[in-house]
Amino acid sequence: MKNVADSNVLKLAVVILAAGRGERMGSPLPKVLHGIFDKPMLQCVIDSASGLKPSKIVIVVGKNYGEIKDAINKSPHPPFIKGGRGGITKGKQSNLSFVIQKKPMGTGDALSMTKTFLKDFRGTILVLNGDVPLITSETLKKFLSLHRKGRNDISLISFAATNPASYGRILRDRNSRINSIVEDNDATEAQRKITEVNSGVYAIESGVLSLLKEIPLNTAKGEYYLTDVIGIAGNKGYKMNAYCIGSEDEMMGVNTASELMKARKIFRGRLADAWIKKGVTFLDHDSIFISGNVVIGKNTIIYPDVCLEGMTEIGSGCTIYPNVRIVDSVIKDGVVVKDSTVIEGSVIRARAVVGPFAHIRPGCDIGSEAKIGNFVEIKKSVIGDRTKASHLSYLGDASIGKGVNIGAGTITCNYDGKKKSRTTIEDGAFIGSDTQLIAPVKVGKGAYVGAGSTITKCVPPMSLSVSRADQKNIEGWAIKRQFKVHPDLFGTKFKVNKKKRK
Repeated sequence: MKNVADSNVLKLAVVILAAGRGERMGSPLPKVLHGIFDKPMLQCVIDSASGLKPSKIVIVVGKNYGEIKDAINKSPHPPFIKGGRGGITKGKQSNLSFVIQKKPMGTGDALSMTKTFLKDFRGTILVLNGDVPLITSETLKKFLSLHRKGRNDISLISFAATNPASYGRILRDRNSRINSIVEDNDATEAQRKITEVNSGVYAIESGVLSLLKEIPLNTAKGEYYLTDVIGIAGNKGYKMNAYCIGSEDEMMGVNTASELMKARKIFRGRLADAWIKKGVTFLDHDSIFISGNVVIGKNTIIYPDVCLEGMTEIGSGCTIYPNVRIVDSVIKDGVVVKDSTVIEGSVIRARAVVGPFAHIRPGCDIGSEAKIGNFVEIKKSVIGDRTKASHLSYLGDASIGKGVNIGAGTITCNYDGKKKSRTTIEDGAFIGSDTQLIAPVKVGKGAYVGAGSTITKCVPPMSLSVSRADQKNIEGWAIKRQFKVHPDLFGTKFKVNKKKRK
């Protein structure tokens, strides 16, 4: 019996087949770029493959090469890309490459396109599909361990399908070892009753790649099926096996919009279950969205309809109330984020309270025990410890110290139509309500600004600044005006008094 696996135990390359057109998705977007929330399906597969630390990852794409490459570049923590239209080009630092299948001629042809790139590789080649986004590194590690322990030349993952239609059936010999795979369209009635099916995940030793040229053309489809290599290898005495270790959900291929929705639901539930085991409380398991890159600390409580996206980190002992969206931000321990608040690209430090209805735009650093209240918007600003901006304010391009009070309706006027300038408010200052601070301007330590002021010059420390016109009261002025507009409001008494004055 032939065996080529002995010397290739530790070397691994990954090939991801992603050239499918995805016509059943009903969208011009390439199938593998449809998102599992905030990342493309293909990126999910790349991430799982990367967890194995392979020496190479080769992605086989079709005519949408440029669009796919750009999308992967923009994904969270994208790897350095190398590849070129019409062939392979080399990069300097990454193990990720693209190969283009110019004409879609099936999975066997797609894998054969990588032979040039893998010609000097000696080891195990793991073949994955770009439209199976729920596969995990843990399952793949287990599979490779079984493949290597069995010293197989070819292995594949199988699973028991509730509805095996459209899957290739696993055919085994008397010793329960796989000897071939038959596609649904080519299966007999007896074979269609088999529920063990092919996942499309293969481990193939590099020495077996030469068999790809023997795969026959399926004339009905005009394609070369990779599944046929199993029968070819079996006839030549190569050692093979199929391991029924995959769950149907994890191995689900996404080909339609409804399957994509199902995959998203499974992905969300999987993440939520994992965080529950680590001490996070979700008040409604089914209504939250969590990116796969999010980190959440113990004893944090998350209310319904919360979205935690990108590279967000939530500390321990936090409370996140309903309808909150946090993107690419760090939330330290003990923070309370109240209802309907948006936080983007910012840091909220320990025990701060933000919201409700607050908007923390990118580039902010909110200090410990600070309070950012309802209808407050902050942009590219540093807010010191214990500082309060409790309501109805805009603070943009500002550096605000510790223990500062920002009154309602305060605005840092940071844009003059051509450039943006900073406002500085030092520790312990008090900014009265309805104040406009015309940047660039500085309010010194411990200074007070009276309500209703427009500050255009720097305020010295420990001083009071008031910028308002003197108040004048003209008695009776409103009576004459209101009588002309609404005479009925004043009645007979006013008319009598008017005659007496004449």
